[in-house]
Amino acid sequence: MLQVPSTTAPTVHSLPSYLNADHLGPWGIFLKQVDRVEPYLGNLARWVETLKRPKRILVVDVPIHMDDGTVRHFEGYRVQHNTSRGPGKGGVRFHQDVTLSEVMALSAWMSIKNAAVNVPYGGAKGGIRVDPKTLSRGELERMTRRYTSEIGIIIGPNKDIPAPDVNTNEQIMAWMMDTYSMNQGSTATGVVTGKPVDLGGSLGRREATGRGVFTVGVEAAKHIGLEVSTARVAVQGFGNVGGVAGKLFAEAGARVVAVQDHGGTIYREAGLDVPNLLKHVQATGSVGGFEGAEVISNDKFWEVPCDILIPAALEQQITAANAGRIQARLVIEGANGPTTPEADDILHERNILVLPDVIANAGGVTVSYFEWVQDFSSFFWDEDEINARLVRIMKEAFSAVWQVAQDNKVSLRTATFIVACKRILHTRELRGLYP
Repeated sequence: MLQVPSTTAPTVHSLPSYLNADHLGPWGIFLKQVDRVEPYLGNLARWVETLKRPKRILVVDVPIHMDDGTVRHFEGYRVQHNTSRGPGKGGVRFHQDVTLSEVMALSAWMSIKNAAVNVPYGGAKGGIRVDPKTLSRGELERMTRRYTSEIGIIIGPNKDIPAPDVNTNEQIMAWMMDTYSMNQGSTATGVVTGKPVDLGGSLGRREATGRGVFTVGVEAAKHIGLEVSTARVAVQGFGNVGGVAGKLFAEAGARVVAVQDHGGTIYREAGLDVPNLLKHVQATGSVGGFEGAEVISNDKFWEVPCDILIPAALEQQITAANAGRIQARLVIEGANGPTTPEADDILHERNILVLPDVIANAGGVTVSYFEWVQDFSSFFWDEDEINARLVRIMKEAFSAVWQVAQDNKVSLRTATFIVACKRILHTRELRGLYP
């Protein structure tokens, strides 16, 4: 008998509990962001479940010998969200509050970020739940090397390329590269980016994320009639991202009036001495104790009169509880996921433009791409060329996102997701499913 195909819509299988949008944490925020963009995907919406399910999740035990002779176990993660457009790409963070939900969300935002600036990567992220300040240098090295060995089955120059993130740096990347290379039996400089220049790292990589924040911030300011040379800037987090961005804004004539980090919050209405503040942070580890500034409460930071606010610390800093008090005209997200969806809506209603993380802080991964390309070719560019290429890519990416936002009358975050999700899902459709 002839079987007539059913016209009933296919059933979408329910997500595992840890992938559910109601699950508290950063992953739930990402899922809500995808739900918001789905109506703009057209025929590609049939593939949207691809974005809601990480391709691969690896949870590893990281046992190490401590200096006192004991053995301690740490939990590590590497999540590959999507690899349709190329190898996974994303940082590794060492932090006592790292969770699977956080790493999943960060890997997904990397997918969006890489597609938004149109570099040939998918999204990935890693982390270990540890406070690295409690470890000696030897313990830190042993932990890094053991973690690298544990995730070595899924990383590689053509598979998944880690990079520095919170509490990791060039030295951590050098240990990761060496460990992977020893296990492979040959030197593989391209397995990580953000390495020391002497090991195949790229000039300009350390400052790239902050430079990208500044570049797209200037472009956004032009569109809302904000003059950067007279703007007041407040920065949360004053390391490689916030510190570099603050320095570049100050050099452009802006006044950095407030800075907050784990050491407290300082304020000076006439503007802080940014070069000396950077020296102070490098010497002491925080802005705490900096002379020539008023100390204010951490909560008051969100009420500081300013034109540009740069959250460049951790996730979920701007929430429904403080978004109504922010006085800036422009928020530039130097950190990953610093604004909750509820806060996003409040800022939008108050006509505060939010330049989202998935475009604003993409400078780091853009120069990581340059580093990866240079490692493959063994031909290295000078810093001026790298910075010029970075600025061009960031400006082009912002221009495309701005146009989509205007055409669809949506926020810059939704516009960035539209651009990125269409690129990812179009690639998924072209590749098809195997087998």
